[in-house]
Amino acid sequence: MTDRLTQLSDCLDQLSTQFYASLRYITTHHPSPSQPRPSSPSTAPAPDPNTQNSSTGNNSAHDEIPGSPGQRPDTPDTFAAATRELARDLVLKQKQIEALIGALPGIETSEEEQNRRLRGLEGGLRRMAEEREEVVREKERLVRMVEDVIVKVRRV
Repeated sequence: MTDRLTQLSDCLDQLSTQFYASLRYITTHHPSPSQPRPSSPSTAPAPDPNTQNSSTGNNSAHDEIPGSPGQRPDTPDTFAAATRELARDLVLKQKQIEALIGALPGIETSEEEQNRRLRGLEGGLRRMAEEREEVVREKERLVRMVEDVIVKVRRV
């Protein structure tokens, strides 16, 4: 299990990814009004004989819009439903982030209380280090005792 700060960092990364994905979806799938045709033939691009003309009736709602590479518009209902879902996902992620921030230690305690707790933890850590050193010395003493017994048994 990861600590709260790592979880918070991950959630912020996910939120920024969701922001980007939402903006990308809105940019590429928004239902746009019909593209105005140029009024003068001199400004109209020359038709490419290798591509199908829009007058052939082969355009569908999922064809790309001329002049907007990569844009595939959705129907207004589909677009509205998708944007509601994207917004709901963003709100849920924001609530998750707020819950993680609220769970961080020290949010509701003063700096003095935090310092006092830190000093207490440091004292406890020192006592545990002393106990550990004592246990290590005892272990070394017991190992020497066992080695002496082994040496005596070999002599017999």
